[in-house]
Amino acid sequence: MSDAFLVAAFLIGYLLGSIPFGMVLTKLAGTQDLRSIGSGNIGATNVLRTGRKGLAAATLIGDMLKGTIAVVIMGYYGGADAAMLAALGAFLGHLFPVWLKFNGGKGVATYIGVLIGLFWPAAVMFCLIWLATAATTRYSSLSALVAAFVTPLFLWWFGHPALASLFVVLTLLLFYKHRENIKRLQTGTEGRIGAK
Repeated sequence: MSDAFLVAAFLIGYLLGSIPFGMVLTKLAGTQDLRSIGSGNIGATNVLRTGRKGLAAATLIGDMLKGTIAVVIMGYYGGADAAMLAALGAFLGHLFPVWLKFNGGKGVATYIGVLIGLFWPAAVMFCLIWLATAATTRYSSLSALVAAFVTPLFLWWFGHPALASLFVVLTLLLFYKHRENIKRLQTGTEGRIGAK
């Protein structure tokens, strides 16, 4: 596979990943600017704060699928290396989209989406850990952080060292984007799921 194709895989992944579904869908639905409410984030959790559960679900699916589609298409034409570069590109695109002055979402849905495309059992594991942690703690952010922390270990255990290395990077980026949530978790001020 040529270096030019690998660069293209990364760039196509980035462009797909940078599509801000939360912003697009809320604008089409006529709600207020997503960046002016709640956390100001463009992801599904903040879309839910508009009171539109359908829009939040559509945002979640869109943010997942853009990662999956980037990985599957680039993997089909370019193999494993192209798929992994597309995954990295899609994740960075969601976190740092050029259209929004590089201020994007926190990456959980896109993280799951690229996992689906690269090794779907790890995506199932992520969701199960998220659900178990959310059920016991009622913290959405903590659930994502715990599931992401386990993901590279899971991939390494199942004999995918290259994927494990990639997801160490993605997990560190996800933790970075959740740094304010981590501070609130430490001080006990993080909002719980379902709390008013």
